[in-house]
Amino acid sequence: MTTAISRRERRISPVFLGLFAIMVVSAWAVWTEYSASPGFAVFLFVVSGWVVSLCLHEYAHARTALHGGDLSIGAKGYLTLNPMKYTHVALSIVLPVVFVIMGGIGLPGGAVFIERHRIQGRWKHSLISAAGPLTNVLFAAALTAPFWLDATDQVPELFRFALAFLALLQVTAAILNFLPVPGLDGYGVIEPWLSHRIRRQVEPYAPFGLLAVFGILWIPEVNEAFFGAIDAVMRALGVSEWDTYWGQEFFRFWQGEPDIPRLDF
Repeated sequence: MTTAISRRERRISPVFLGLFAIMVVSAWAVWTEYSASPGFAVFLFVVSGWVVSLCLHEYAHARTALHGGDLSIGAKGYLTLNPMKYTHVALSIVLPVVFVIMGGIGLPGGAVFIERHRIQGRWKHSLISAAGPLTNVLFAAALTAPFWLDATDQVPELFRFALAFLALLQVTAAILNFLPVPGLDGYGVIEPWLSHRIRRQVEPYAPFGLLAVFGILWIPEVNEAFFGAIDAVMRALGVSEWDTYWGQEFFRFWQGEPDIPRLDF
């Protein structure tokens, strides 16, 4: 099916390449601490890495839809990884970045328009929805590799903190996106298996699903359970709360460089 997609429609956009270059350069600056402001270097690395992951999230949806039968994906520009091609740039990129800056939470973005009527088979529809958050899972696994491979002794402390915080965002995004709530990918996974009557009843609430989730997260018991689940995943990946905490503290460079207490054992 991909033969119908032109080379121009598959060419990686300069916008994405620029974002990736910022991520690489800022990662080098964090690793070597070659920066007048370590916190600003961490900020650039985390934000650029987060946006790159959002682009890959949307690309995974689009690429899976393409192989599922929606050949319109190429003409929409989704295969170029250009975030400016998304249906709602504010929802896919701007709002998630703002949430990271304000609260350090990985808000799931997502606004690639897939022509579902072109795709046959419930499994294909479910896989298209699952492809995005699975990308966040893979990204989190790659970022935390030094932790679960017990190789952090080879990683500079500041870079370890930055990796931990960026991984936390990926885990948060994956968990939120897999919730079976209308408007989120988790609901998209189960929707093809629901009756037409249920889908029709739920459809009007889809635009408000994410808002409802954040509203529910304000309930103390729910908030505690949610972040407890995230902490459990991070611990399973070998990442300590110490690393994620200081990663976020350095990320907030506008508050000044944090003073890390030295622990004597």
